[in-house]
Amino acid sequence: MQRILLVDDEPAICEALRERFAREGFAVSTAASGAAALDLLLGRGQPPLAADCLVLDLMLPDLDGFEVLRQVRQAGADLPVILLTARTDDVDKIVGLELGADDYVVKPFNPRELVARVRVLMRRLAEVRSLRAALAGESPPPGPDAESGGALQIDRASRSVRFRGRPLELRPREFDLLALLAAHPGQVFTRELLLDRVWGQDKFFDARTVDVHIRRLREKLAAIDPAANLIQTERGIGYRLQP
Repeated sequence: MQRILLVDDEPAICEALRERFAREGFAVSTAASGAAALDLLLGRGQPPLAADCLVLDLMLPDLDGFEVLRQVRQAGADLPVILLTARTDDVDKIVGLELGADDYVVKPFNPRELVARVRVLMRRLAEVRSLRAALAGESPPPGPDAESGGALQIDRASRSVRFRGRPLELRPREFDLLALLAAHPGQVFTRELLLDRVWGQDKFFDARTVDVHIRRLREKLAAIDPAANLIQTERGIGYRLQP
């Protein structure tokens, strides 16, 4: 699971974005100040946080976002950085980009747009790393959206799945359902929660739709390995994926 470090001193924004990123399959860590963010990223007094993207507010109570960004880039970190700010001055945008920011979002913003921007940046970084590896004659690293649960391998970027080394052909909703379960191994999801996460606001579906898609996923997994028992039923509650 890819991890986002969200740095903002407004609790309401942090909570809303944490929920949105979690719904999209990301893990989220937060920091309410620039110093706390640097402690996490640079490992001051603790192991450094393995963040895959930094979402950074410019107006913080101690160090501003520009200084945090400067120190992060000075330390050699190449993770994607998106700056958040309520200011619309073009000078701020230019300064941020020159310091090494990858994108700039002005408050108020749509959380869905922010998630989309994060995905685009992480995908581009993966492509750059793969190109560097190819030029160096090395094997390219996994994409930023790749997950591995032993026999099950999911790549969100290409929306592809392999099970025991063989490709698993899935419909879009089946992929979304399997990817959600795989992002939280061992966690039990109720049918209602799965319906909300995968089908969203589409009211034409009910909880029985989840059962049908789970059955189809099990059938496709069993076609490769009849003994497969990845998707387990928690009686009276819902489903979980157990790698």
